[in-house]
Amino acid sequence: MGKRIKVQRIGGRGSTNFISRRGRKGGPARLRALDHSERHGWISGSIAEIRHDPGRSAPVAILKFANKYKQKTDTEKFPAVEGMFTGQYITCGKLAHLKVGNVLTVGMVPEGTILCNVEHKPGDRGAYARASGKYCTLVSHNVDAGKTVIKLPSGQKKIVDSRCRAQVGVIAGGGRIEKPLLKAGNAHYKYKSRRKIWPKVRGVAKNPVDHPFGGGNHQHIGHPSTLARNAPPGCKVGLVAARRTGKLRGTRVIIGGDN
Repeated sequence: MGKRIKVQRIGGRGSTNFISRRGRKGGPARLRALDHSERHGWISGSIAEIRHDPGRSAPVAILKFANKYKQKTDTEKFPAVEGMFTGQYITCGKLAHLKVGNVLTVGMVPEGTILCNVEHKPGDRGAYARASGKYCTLVSHNVDAGKTVIKLPSGQKKIVDSRCRAQVGVIAGGGRIEKPLLKAGNAHYKYKSRRKIWPKVRGVAKNPVDHPFGGGNHQHIGHPSTLARNAPPGCKVGLVAARRTGKLRGTRVIIGGDN
């Protein structure tokens, strides 16, 4: 008798093996929620602490912003940028200066500027270049259309709204993958902190009772690996609801900004 495949165990009843570990990740690190101060002017805050997040590849900067409306201090967590230090003042808003760590709209940034934590849509608080050592390059502006072209870390070019915000600089923690892991134990703790399933065994290497791709003398699937979206969980593995299959030839350029 076989057992439930991993896809069923994760998405179905679940168990302690697949439950999120509390405290492994220090919550989201994003830009401030877009408000009147950033939309029409600027707001300044100071870096209280630069903290290590075990579930994230980059350090996190804890910022304190004075809330003049509620007479209190708001605490925000930003992805740390190379060159940040404790006590530094960070300015966010349309009229902020072009300085490492500051948050500006991409429409106010000159061409060739290095950016990180770039928004996909105005107000989503950061979507591109958020991992350690990653950055985007501002390529050009289209003032008439209100669009800006940025170059992603992958080399692809993306058109975003000029009102999208971004941090100036490169995400800290670069060079993380230059040191080899050397042994499986290091990889075990690396993926454990991120709640990722590791190691991953290929489906064709399993028995037929353990995986739809398992069995056979030559480790082959034996049937199409493309499945429909409404397929039952017991066979929903492989290329689920794939729009296309086959090898990609040449480079792909993303020219649309909206989904």
